[in-house]
Amino acid sequence: MKKKHIYIYSPSSAVRDKAAFKRGVKRLQALGHEVEVDEAALATHQRFAGDDATRLAAIARAAASGADVALISRGGYGLTRILDAIPYKAVAKAIGRGTEFVGLSDFTAFQCALLAKTGAVSWSGPALGEDFGAEDGPDEIMEACFDDLLHGQGEGTGWRVPKREGESLAGFRSLHDATLWGGNLCVLTSLLGTPYFPAIDKGVLFLEDVNEHPYRVERMLDQLRHAGVLARQKAVLIGHFTGTRKVPHDRGFDMQTVVTRLRGLIKAPVLTGLPFGHVPTKVLLPLGAHVEVAADGRDVFMVWGHRHAH
Repeated sequence: MKKKHIYIYSPSSAVRDKAAFKRGVKRLQALGHEVEVDEAALATHQRFAGDDATRLAAIARAAASGADVALISRGGYGLTRILDAIPYKAVAKAIGRGTEFVGLSDFTAFQCALLAKTGAVSWSGPALGEDFGAEDGPDEIMEACFDDLLHGQGEGTGWRVPKREGESLAGFRSLHDATLWGGNLCVLTSLLGTPYFPAIDKGVLFLEDVNEHPYRVERMLDQLRHAGVLARQKAVLIGHFTGTRKVPHDRGFDMQTVVTRLRGLIKAPVLTGLPFGHVPTKVLLPLGAHVEVAADGRDVFMVWGHRHAH
């Protein structure tokens, strides 16, 4: 396999776990890749990886790097502050030349804005520190999916809906020619009503979040529902919602409650178990690509076909 050029930059929060950052770089190098670290990747300004101008310049350098993949160091917070100044055309041109932009969490803001402004496809996937720099090593499935992306081989993904959710697939067989989009629910919802929220009709919306109580998740879903967004989708895919703490007065109100209620409110199928979110085992998803989704029993398959290899 030809070695690939991976550009590491920090468009959001400051890197606090320097050890994980170093482990991530070493892991990618051990896999045989050329890793280029942006000059401001470890910069710090307040909670950010440098001030707004510094992080905008880092995005521009990532776009100009000619790398096979531009990979964020971490998520956190910071991209919504600079959405009105990101060089979207330069990023879209870089993608057209073969640079794949990969990330998650706060990166959802960048991805959705890029899609809304240019239609360019980016990848929801790992971050350097939390994934490649994990103390006990990267997850094998995540690493295999990343390798598929690097070598132009990934054409789809699949997962099994949890047993208790099997009934949710009753009557669902397949859907075709839908735009895959979404990401972090909190970040996505914060873009509603702005020029950076993609106007996607007949899409497949995937969602995940971390440290959000189920009632907050429900409130955000209701915001999307009341705004008419959910009614325009062909399907909603629920990834991992991790880090939530139950409190005594929930009295059984949990994510299952939220999902069950959502199913009763929208016509589109709501499928759970998508292996994506703030978890080690995550697949890579082409945000903005056309996909087909099919089910066989509790097994769900999503295919986007062959995207260009570099």
